[in-house]
Amino acid sequence: MILLLQLFLSYLKIGFFGFGGGYAMLSLIQNEVVVQHGWLTNAEFADIVAISQITPGPIAINSATYIGYRVGLETGHLWCGFIGSALATLAVCMPALTLMILVAKFFLKLKGNRIVEGAMRGMRPVVIGMIASAALLLMFPHTHAEEPGEANFIDAWSWLLFGGVLAGSWLKANPILLIVASAVAGILIYHVF
Repeated sequence: MILLLQLFLSYLKIGFFGFGGGYAMLSLIQNEVVVQHGWLTNAEFADIVAISQITPGPIAINSATYIGYRVGLETGHLWCGFIGSALATLAVCMPALTLMILVAKFFLKLKGNRIVEGAMRGMRPVVIGMIASAALLLMFPHTHAEEPGEANFIDAWSWLLFGGVLAGSWLKANPILLIVASAVAGILIYHVF
């Protein structure tokens, strides 16, 4: 039960301080689940981010649901996996819901306020920095890996796939086709060859 409480408090912290949406939250999530608690490895975290990207819904909620399930299972009971999943998802959503209810009430009154506008402008660069931090964490995981080979799980093929998808995105290719093509390429590269 202590583990489930830690999970709830970790995702509550992520929910309160995760300004800027899912991508900006990735560095906070990675810090909590990989660095602070060791619930996942860097490679597992990168896999969760990829899966959270291709499933419907916000990335923070999708990752919270899966990570909560995994952490809950560590208690040894299947039902704790479901409880962990529900707790993490609730914890990451609760701060945003609470803040949005409070902000919605006052935002229209404070819309032209110079202090509020200044605060919003001040948060924009921070959000961009957090998104860039999340991208760098996924591209260059920490070197203090626990498992052999985990610290450098991105190889030349990964960079080639990244470049292909980036070029496809630049050329306005269908994102669904890019995801499917990347999955097929990953199967061929990593399991056939």
